Amino acid sequence: MPNLESYTPCATTIGALTEIWQRVLQRTNIRPEDAFPELGGSDPLADKIFAEIAQVFNRELPTATICHAPTIAALAVVLEQPALPRFPPLVKLKAGTENTPVFIAHGLDGRAKFLKLAKHIRTEHSIYGFQARGVDGLEEPFESIEEMAAYYLEAMLAFQPVGPYILIGYSFGGLITLEMAQRLVESGKDVALLVLIDAYPHPRYLLPGSRLRLMVRRAKRHISEMRHRSARDAASYFIRGLRHRLQMAGVRKPESLLPDVPRLSYAGTAFRIRESAYVAYGRYRPRFYRGKISFVKASSASYFPDDPIAIWSKQADEFEIKTVPGDHLEMVNGGFEHLAAVLTSYLRGAPNQE
Repeated sequence: MPNLESYTPCATTIGALTEIWQRVLQRTNIRPEDAFPELGGSDPLADKIFAEIAQVFNRELPTATICHAPTIAALAVVLEQPALPRFPPLVKLKAGTENTPVFIAHGLDGRAKFLKLAKHIRTEHSIYGFQARGVDGLEEPFESIEEMAAYYLEAMLAFQPVGPYILIGYSFGGLITLEMAQRLVESGKDVALLVLIDAYPHPRYLLPGSRLRLMVRRAKRHISEMRHRSARDAASYFIRGLRHRLQMAGVRKPESLLPDVPRLSYAGTAFRIRESAYVAYGRYRPRFYRGKISFVKASSASYFPDDPIAIWSKQADEFEIKTVPGDHLEMVNGGFEHLAAVLTSYLRGAPNQE
């Protein structure tokens, strides 16, 4: 990526982008420094913006550019560069003054979608999100958590060579940060804080009793869900679930079955990222962690185990758990204030660099 802070784009590019943003977002008075997420931006709207950019500028850019260049001014800089950008796996979510930064790993979709959550964390830590390889549509995503952890560690250690390190992982990302923490500790580095947010290993790695209870509850919820749908929707719901299980078993979807959408769009990359993530999830078995796991659980268990203590307390030297309102998705999308408060308390107790 070009240095977005030292390059000044021309007024013509700023003006053309402003017209596109105002038209797609249906808003007036958008300033060059206004951030896309704060303007009500969404994945479909981002895809529309970059489709119009392709027409107006005759230049195709990955929709994921919006993560690294979330304002008109920053996006104009990217557009005026001669080559397509190659994205680093780190996305800046919040500036801070504390010496020790915070790193947050993504869920199944591979995206660092924690901007609002980061802004509600009441500490002076700078916060960065990891973004999966392949989310830009230019590279193939990894199919193992070990590869993801190594990839993110390389970027993190280049950015912060000296610990202590603060790692937070949401859902699937919890397993990535656990593997990262394992490797840091094994290499003699200090992990000041490891937080897993509603993160669980594949059910095949649970104890028989926990696995059976989870399977029964999931079956009941799936049956209840299908009963409230039309016959056509119920069949579609069943097929999606079956496809996910096949993906976790390593059965790949033929390329010909992917939707007919631009490869560089979010819609085009989402399927590939999720498919690879399901494969990685099915393969990964956590090892014992010689450190402390701080765990945040959603109050509504949904498709996850009721008791994370039974799963994780035997997988680490020390384990603590806090519960926040909502379900697995609401805790980071709708009710992120509650999660942010818990993370704030964890971070205030974590040591910083001298």
